[in-house]
Amino acid sequence: MPNSLSTLGVAHTLISLLPLGAGLYGFVRFGRIHPGTTSGRLYLVGLALSVVTSFGLSSTGGLNPGHLLGVLALVAALSSLLVPQLAFLGRLRPFLETLGPSFSFFLLLVPGTVETLKRLPVAHPIATGPDDPLVGKALLALLVLFIAGFVMQCRAILSNRQRVE
Repeated sequence: MPNSLSTLGVAHTLISLLPLGAGLYGFVRFGRIHPGTTSGRLYLVGLALSVVTSFGLSSTGGLNPGHLLGVLALVAALSSLLVPQLAFLGRLRPFLETLGPSFSFFLLLVPGTVETLKRLPVAHPIATGPDDPLVGKALLALLVLFIAGFVMQCRAILSNRQRVE
């Protein structure tokens, strides 16, 4: 089986399901990943563990774009924790606080999608590799969903702001 996973690969995959599940729950329940909720905290912990465990994995024998995306996802999510304290951001704060975790969720889906399409089904994977046109189409679909989702989140923020004012 050429696409078999190492023990660390299996552990990383299982750990990566935590931020995926917690993030999806946050989007459905709260319309966003909110660090002040249990699901938001689980998302951040799962994200950190997922990124850390990814460094033990590499099909290229070193750092790869997936590692960089993981670090960028972690930076985006953790930066959003600082946004509420940055008064100079003014009315942009709720948007930026929402953008960080949403963008990090999108970034986590990129290597996950590529690896899933390269490995499943085991007997005949859907994609031949990261350059497969199907991978590009799947990633484009995720980008469109991310943008549409963030637009919806911004509309919700504006709607809540108008109710308060």
